[in-house]
Amino acid sequence: MQTLRISGAGALQVAKLTVVMAALAGCTTVQTPTKGDPLEGLNRTIFTVNDKIDQYALKPVAKGYVFVTPQPVRDSVTNFFSNIGDVYIAANNLLQLKITDGVQDIMRIVINTVFGVGGLFDVATLAKLPKHDNDLGLTLGHYGVPTGPYLVLPLFGPSTLRDAVGSLGNYYVNPLSYIDPPGLSWALYGLNVVNTRANLLNASDVLEGAALDKYSFVRNAYLQRRQYLLSDGKQAQALPNYGDEAPLPKYEDVDAGAASAAGAPAGAVTGTAGTAAGTQAAPAKAAGASGTAAATPPQAASAAGATAGTTSGATGTAAKPEAASGSAETPPIDMNGGPETTQIPAGQLVPPTRFNFPSFKLR
Repeated sequence: MQTLRISGAGALQVAKLTVVMAALAGCTTVQTPTKGDPLEGLNRTIFTVNDKIDQYALKPVAKGYVFVTPQPVRDSVTNFFSNIGDVYIAANNLLQLKITDGVQDIMRIVINTVFGVGGLFDVATLAKLPKHDNDLGLTLGHYGVPTGPYLVLPLFGPSTLRDAVGSLGNYYVNPLSYIDPPGLSWALYGLNVVNTRANLLNASDVLEGAALDKYSFVRNAYLQRRQYLLSDGKQAQALPNYGDEAPLPKYEDVDAGAASAAGAPAGAVTGTAGTAAGTQAAPAKAAGASGTAAATPPQAASAAGATAGTTSGATGTAAKPEAASGSAETPPIDMNGGPETTQIPAGQLVPPTRFNFPSFKLR
């Protein structure tokens, strides 16, 4: 009788709170609600109230819990409630006829309960048994029940109409609901909420710093996560189809072009090199034959070289073999008018080997 009285009082308080939320939401409307969220005005109001409760009550309690509780103890508390959660996860996997996942969940419960000291230590993960995530809302979706509109529940956060119905079934499958002293049952539920909030402290800090609209961010993240779980993590997005306007590059054509360039006739390359060498050697030969290389200005020498190179290219005469090989009969002339003994390839810099000082001639 006492249990019924306490449970009835708790349900009455939740009902009153829901009515207050609905009354507050009556003043909040959205002119153009988002597609798939027809209750956006109500949801935003409840979301704001939940956020204030979390900011001024739940988050400070979670921070205090982290401050006074060592990390190994918090890990054990997390493992304990995770082991209890495997009970309704296994039940929903079996309801969805996922026999392998359901058997693995049952094995996790047995191993963690027996060898993990009542679930305080996660021995099943060390035994390579995977941890699944399932609930009655996903079971309803597995059998074709539509999602329904997005819904933010007071104190419980984001949900949908289908998930809200499923949460009632999860309450009756959860072993914590059958603990005889109701006070202990609610105390364990409260500890689970505080411990879960403590595990999400860093995530909430990232959310506050990254999201411009926290409501939209949480809504989209929740719906995408539920869709991912409903498809067993196998939902693959199709690759974009660019059509014929942007075809993929054909690398075999590039290789063929390189091969054809490598296999070009050697005569053409040799002829080109010979013509270039002849162009460079022509002014040197002309200057050596006339004997006035030292007195010829640089502009005249360059003009003569250009004229000779043009004439050689126009007549199509081939350069001599020694010019094609890079050696000329007369060595090139340096800036001081003397023969240059060393030829430096283009792009390389070396210190000079000889210094020519200016000479003064007295009259």
